[in-house]
Amino acid sequence: MSDDTPSILKDAEAKMAKSVDVTKDEFTTIRTGRANAAMFQGITVEYYGAPTPLNQLASLQFPEARTVIVTPYDKTSMAAVETALRDSDLGVNPTNNGDNLRVVLPALTEERRKEYVKLARTKAEEGRVSVRGSRGNAKKAIEKLVKDKEIGEDEGTRAEKELEALTKKQIEQIDEALALKETELETV
Repeated sequence: MSDDTPSILKDAEAKMAKSVDVTKDEFTTIRTGRANAAMFQGITVEYYGAPTPLNQLASLQFPEARTVIVTPYDKTSMAAVETALRDSDLGVNPTNNGDNLRVVLPALTEERRKEYVKLARTKAEEGRVSVRGSRGNAKKAIEKLVKDKEIGEDEGTRAEKELEALTKKQIEQIDEALALKETELETV
């Protein structure tokens, strides 16, 4: 067996695993009935002329399932944080009490839940496409080794079968994560 075949498979597995991780991270940003820190990851605040992630400017506390207390470290940034939250795609209107912002997430309507399920399915498909792309690149590399006679055809076939098994395993992980997210979204 050529030294290249295991490295091609290892490389493909690492790239596929990264695609699965990215997909799972994307799922955490999709809102469910409960408030969580991941929902606020993509929010940036205009702070002294520079877009700054919210989690670098304020602490988040979750006293109740749908309530978030946002406390800016620098009180002068309160208005900017409030604007960023209001303009985000969370659909919230924060209440400013001078020290912190109280954000009450609205209950998800059936229609909104369906939109989020659709979004989760789209993100899952993007993940699957990424995994398949890694598979395609690895398959081309294996075929090149066979063509250049660096490995035999039997070994190439064996490596491709291993690659298919690896791909199937990674796609199953994405499908499992999607099923969990759908259940989470459909639970009222």
